[in-house]
Amino acid sequence: MRHSAITERFMSLKGQGRKAFIPYIMAGEPSLAATVDLVLELEDIGVDIVELGVPFSDPVADGPTIQRAAMSAIERGVTLRKVLDTVSTIRKKSPIPIVLMTYFNPVMKFGLDDFIGAAFTNSVDGIIIPDLPPDEETDFISSCHKNGPDTIFLLAPTSTDKRIGLVARESRGFIYYVSLTGITGANIAVDDLLRAQIEKIRAKSHKPVAVGFGVKTAEEAAAVAAVADGVIVGSAIVKAIADGHSTFTKLVKSLRAAI
Repeated sequence: MRHSAITERFMSLKGQGRKAFIPYIMAGEPSLAATVDLVLELEDIGVDIVELGVPFSDPVADGPTIQRAAMSAIERGVTLRKVLDTVSTIRKKSPIPIVLMTYFNPVMKFGLDDFIGAAFTNSVDGIIIPDLPPDEETDFISSCHKNGPDTIFLLAPTSTDKRIGLVARESRGFIYYVSLTGITGANIAVDDLLRAQIEKIRAKSHKPVAVGFGVKTAEEAAAVAAVADGVIVGSAIVKAIADGHSTFTKLVKSLRAAI
């Protein structure tokens, strides 16, 4: 059986006794050309998977930092099509696994079948759609499972046992655990509840669990890496990009070392 690039990356990391570092950046911020350069730099630093945000006007799961980045990208004309084209450009230079984080409205506007085809053609490895639960648009999800990319679904502290079981079955690549009931950029607590929830997920699935929302510092990243299979860092990296290249590089290197 052929595994996806994301699954292969997690399998390789597990064999090395390491955890995945998954940074999030907003596509098109500060430009699409810069996005290509940032992904290549992230790969050089040693990240494992890149989560690439598709700008959207009503990102309900995202805090102010990512919202500002999304609006800035939209104002300069960044679209889902252009983001897919940017992934294709990256692919000419790098095989690093790329996950698109988008909302369902742009995908519907693009066309469900057309999106799956374009994602496959442009070598997108996975998609995260926060407002698409695994029990809705099941034909779309089934088509993704047959033709790629991996569908990565979210769980939260409020998820029921039934929801955990459903997400464990339908997620491909990894399961995204949202560490808090809030938006990106809030504060994370690596406590007994987080540990218990990850163990509950692992009791229902052998798929890797990556934790996101709220990780800002190397210390927090190390604490999350101690209990999860991967660490996702978004708002802190998006803010660092806005603050300047040296700030971005310093933060990413510190996070890589910690994880």
